[in-house]
This record gives sequence, structure tokens and C-alpha cells, in this order.
Amino acid sequence: MTPAQPAQRRPLSITIVGALFIIAGLVGLAYHAPELATEPPLESGFVLFVRFLAVLAGAFVLRGANWARWLMVAWLAYHVVLTVPHAVSSAVVHFILLASIAFLVFRRAASAYFRSAARRSR
Repeated sequence: MTPAQPAQRRPLSITIVGALFIIAGLVGLAYHAPELATEPPLESGFVLFVRFLAVLAGAFVLRGANWARWLMVAWLAYHVVLTVPHAVSSAVVHFILLASIAFLVFRRAASAYFRSAARRSR
């Protein structure tokens, strides 16, 4: 039996990124919710589901769930692909966000936090 590992503190960057995803998701949900009355349910429901995924990823990143950081990166990658046909400048901005978030959630301090959280949940 190994001695208990001290809890790894959550890096500030993870707190900020998690909070930003929660805020972005909630704002997106509020913004797109009225579309349920005017758009086809499948289309508007999918948009709301995507916004909900941002809230989910943000909340679980704050809890140290490793899968949530992958969800964040996938969520942003989806937005890069989504914006390419509409405006290259928007796609570039989303790509820069993707690269920045990926760097923050996969850097050494963040990885140590997620490993520590996984050990605590066992």
C-alpha cells in the first residue's frame, strides 16, 4: 500500500479555462434558446446540445476529469471546422483559441493536476 499522495492544486489556467467554457456555454444556451420556437427542433436542439457540452466540459475540467479537457479541445476543433466555410478570419481566430486552450490544458502542470485528480477518485 502506498502512502496517500498530497492533493495537487488546480492550476489557475485550468480554473480560468473551465470558467470561460461554463460562461460561454451558458451565454450560448441563453442566446440560442429562443430558436427552439422558430427553428426545426433537431437543428436548434443540436445547437443547444453543443452549448451544453461547453458547460459540461468546463464544469468537469474544474473537477479534474481528464476526458473533459479532451472534450474542450474537440469542442473547439468542431468550431474551427464549422467556421471555415463561412469566414477564414473567424476560422483563424477559432484555431488560435484551439491552440491556446490545448496548450493550457495539456501542459505539464495541468497534466499533473489531472493525474492527481484521477488518483483521488480511485
